[in-house]
Amino acid sequence: MSIFPTKILLATDGSKEARQAAQAAAELSKDTGSEVHIAYVLPSPRELRGHHLYSREVMRSVLEQAEGEARSFLEEQAKQVGASGGKVAETHLETGEPDKEIVRLSEELGAGTIVIGSRGLGGLRRALMGSVSESVVKHAHCPVFVVRE
Repeated sequence: MSIFPTKILLATDGSKEARQAAQAAAELSKDTGSEVHIAYVLPSPRELRGHHLYSREVMRSVLEQAEGEARSFLEEQAKQVGASGGKVAETHLETGEPDKEIVRLSEELGAGTIVIGSRGLGGLRRALMGSVSESVVKHAHCPVFVVRE
């Protein structure tokens, strides 16, 4: 049995740190022969319901547009990881709270490692807002590779 993962879950949000995490996931995949699953999490419609200024039709249209853009983003990420030598297995568009969805998906896939970027929030901001990468580290069933600038 190898100590290297056979499945890597790359959690991305398009940030500079997430792009660096994508490069790290590609290199890890290339070096270990692991497959990469790429995930992006959209906010759930429940989180947007507080915006009562818009009709249901407008909200539905906005959500459909966001989903289309997210799918395009995932396709582009998959191309970039592949061009860097990573073996992309699948992309995953999830909806909900990012940290919870990343952990859930990693368990569902049986991922051996999660790769995620971190913006490095200061102590006060992290205490007030929380950190997706910190929550993933705390709740994940597998090792988490956190990439910082």
